[in-house]
Amino acid sequence: MTPAVERRLLQVAVALACCVPIAAGAAGVLLGPVWMGRPPLVPVDLDSHVRYLSGIFLGVGVAFTTCIPAIERQGPRFRLLAALVVAGGFARLGSLMAVGAPSRGHLLGLLLELVLVPLLVLWQFRVARRYRAPASTLGA
Repeated sequence: MTPAVERRLLQVAVALACCVPIAAGAAGVLLGPVWMGRPPLVPVDLDSHVRYLSGIFLGVGVAFTTCIPAIERQGPRFRLLAALVVAGGFARLGSLMAVGAPSRGHLLGLLLELVLVPLLVLWQFRVARRYRAPASTLGA
């Protein structure tokens, strides 16, 4: 596979992956914790905290999209954003161990945070390395 094709595939994968934090973050900002179910009473502090964290989640998703156009040159930003996501994944894993398994959607989030995002970081590193390599060593 040529570097250009691999770069394009990475761009598409990152764009698709960005849909999750953007959609979930926007839902949390607009609806608070209610979008995850209908609890009988949502404390004001919980609503505030969920909306705040959802805003951060939305912002991280948007920030990842800024890496897409020149993804081969965005290694430091991409890794920083990924580190934030992985840190959140470890916090979610801690919750799973402390209080039990969340819903399937949150388990999917855990998989994305601790498996997909690190794989995307490795892929971005590979694409960046291929773009930095001299043209004679890139191959077809």
